[in-house]
Amino acid sequence: METNETGATVEKNDGTPLFQIHDASVVRGGKTILHVGDFSLAEGEHVALLGPNGAGKSTFIQLLTREVFPLWREEPPVRFRGAARPQLADIKRTLGIVSSTMHDQVRVHLPVVDIVVGGLFGTLGVPLRGEVSDKDRALAADALERLGIADLAPRDVMTLSTGQVRRVLVARELVRDPQVLIFDEPCTGLDPEGMYHVRRTMGTLAAEGRSVVLVTHYPEDIIPEINRVLLIKDAEVFADGSKSELLTSEVMSSLFEVPLVVAESDGWYSLRGSYVQSFKRGQVHSRR
Repeated sequence: METNETGATVEKNDGTPLFQIHDASVVRGGKTILHVGDFSLAEGEHVALLGPNGAGKSTFIQLLTREVFPLWREEPPVRFRGAARPQLADIKRTLGIVSSTMHDQVRVHLPVVDIVVGGLFGTLGVPLRGEVSDKDRALAADALERLGIADLAPRDVMTLSTGQVRRVLVARELVRDPQVLIFDEPCTGLDPEGMYHVRRTMGTLAAEGRSVVLVTHYPEDIIPEINRVLLIKDAEVFADGSKSELLTSEVMSSLFEVPLVVAESDGWYSLRGSYVQSFKRGQVHSRR
């Protein structure tokens, strides 16, 4: 282990990929819900997984977190830092996961700082029999400060906006100092202000040297720091490459199977549906 200029702990890179997947098939009820031929992610590398609902994006992440397992192969299909059978504790120590579904669990009247401290114990808030030290609270305060929300520490989490809670959940993961942050549909349910702050938070963590893995339906969520995009469709990896290669009108239209127009500005990409014009033309024709 070593630390970068921000003080964040990072894994010393000896050339071994963080994750490797080869010929991995996840099967449920006799149906393949995901197949990955070859994939590797380097230490500190960022990647966005983009694709339609039900394509297999969440299953892909669960392969990395060991929540699901692929079919047995003589050569293990999934490796973590070169290990075919890593300790689950090592994976959990390395990964931080933030998702919109986690937000649904925040139904308790607790101070924000307690929610963040709970990340050290894997709980939502301080465990009843847990002993919280001054160091623990200092770590929580530091995580909130780094995300620009230190002023929220004493607030009741139930009084926060949706976007604020989402950032508190990021701080809850950050308190453990993970080397990888996985964001699973992090902007779902947020207004434009909340989206702005969550995307800015992802940029902050990427700048610290942590790997950012983003799962989304929308190119708008892909921060400029993420250059690599993995497209998933029909339980397969559709394409793997740079944003400039893959975030095009032609590729996005093929991925989502509707006519789409992609625009780019200063490293940010956005989708516009050309089907709006098609729909309007259709309305005109139907009146004739």
